Amino acid sequence: MASEFKKKIFWRAVVAEFLAMTLFIVISIGSALGFNFPVKNNQTSGAAQDNVKVSLAFGLSIATMAQSVGHISGAHLNPAVTLGLLLSCQISVLRAVLYIIAQCVGAIVATAILSGITSSLPGNSLGSNESWASGVNAGQGLGIEIIATLQLVLCVLATTDRRRRDLGGSAPLAIGLSVALGHLLAIDYTGCSINPARSFGSSVISNNFKDHWVFWVGPFIGAALAVLIYDFILAPRSSDLTDRMKVCTSGQVEEYDLDGEDIHSRVEMKPK
Repeated sequence: MASEFKKKIFWRAVVAEFLAMTLFIVISIGSALGFNFPVKNNQTSGAAQDNVKVSLAFGLSIATMAQSVGHISGAHLNPAVTLGLLLSCQISVLRAVLYIIAQCVGAIVATAILSGITSSLPGNSLGSNESWASGVNAGQGLGIEIIATLQLVLCVLATTDRRRRDLGGSAPLAIGLSVALGHLLAIDYTGCSINPARSFGSSVISNNFKDHWVFWVGPFIGAALAVLIYDFILAPRSSDLTDRMKVCTSGQVEEYDLDGEDIHSRVEMKPK
């Protein structure tokens, strides 16, 4: 773990997560706010919000950021995805912790920027998920968040599995469409936040943490279930426990080195 901490590529990856997360939040949450569709108490107070527009904004922005920084950090951009890859023994504990911190800080910075841009909007919640749809309680919302995150992390594990030889097309686009699908499912129930950092940034800036736990517990349970299903039922990995634990403590042996030591190897979202 100490050796990974000393490498420049490690810190480049952490910075990449922060910058990509900042851009992702500005684009995605910005699409849900606006003067034509003012959001008040998690519901539009003017014309009806376009769920398809918002879902596509989240999905396409994730796909764009994944294409931009995926070769540097793996473009997790979501603590639930990071947890899933940690439980799958594909990244180290140190990398997981610093990625989640970078993601949360990026979300706070991005939401602060949006707060300034949209400061004149009445009742602006900055995308906070403090309110539920009529008739939906926290327990039901938790279930929706688990299901939406489960399909996302399953998609991440499947599209980044180097054992597969049948993959074609774009992995970032597939993951982005999975994010859009999760939002199409969950927006009308909870406002959707399969990304805990995204909710955290909004809650910090708006100072509203009502039912905030749902948007951490739900995605984390969904991520853990996805790893259990994929790694132990659908596509069990042949590497032994010792090798897998080495990754958790020391990181991947192969690294993507921008200084040219090995430009053909990848650092993230890849099984050993």
